[in-house]
Amino acid sequence: MRREDVQVWLERYIAAWSSYDEKAIGELFADEAEYRYHPWDDPLVGRAAIVADWLANKDEPGSWTAHYDVWSFDGERASAVGESRYTNPDGSFRTLYYNHFLLRFDTHGRCVDFIEYFMELPERLRAGR
Repeated sequence: MRREDVQVWLERYIAAWSSYDEKAIGELFADEAEYRYHPWDDPLVGRAAIVADWLANKDEPGSWTAHYDVWSFDGERASAVGESRYTNPDGSFRTLYYNHFLLRFDTHGRCVDFIEYFMELPERLRAGR
């Protein structure tokens, strides 16, 4: 993996999330991948479990946008930061999450370990967003 490959992976992650295409989601992760929505969670283990969980917990189409960038890179490990912005059905701002992903990849560019850290923008700072 190169730093640029991780950025492409992040873009594919967003595209798979947006489309909820089973194949696109599965292609992101290794067979034995572990996925945690929070660092304290027990992981989802295996590509099939990750895909099934994504498909069971869909966000409404058009209700969010996201952008993530590689923060650091060291061989098979990477860190990415970014934002996920959610809107109400009328298009008005709902909330913003600041995201940090810890990632580890196999030699085929598939994610083996995914751990997400996120913080929601406090209510007091949401005015004018």
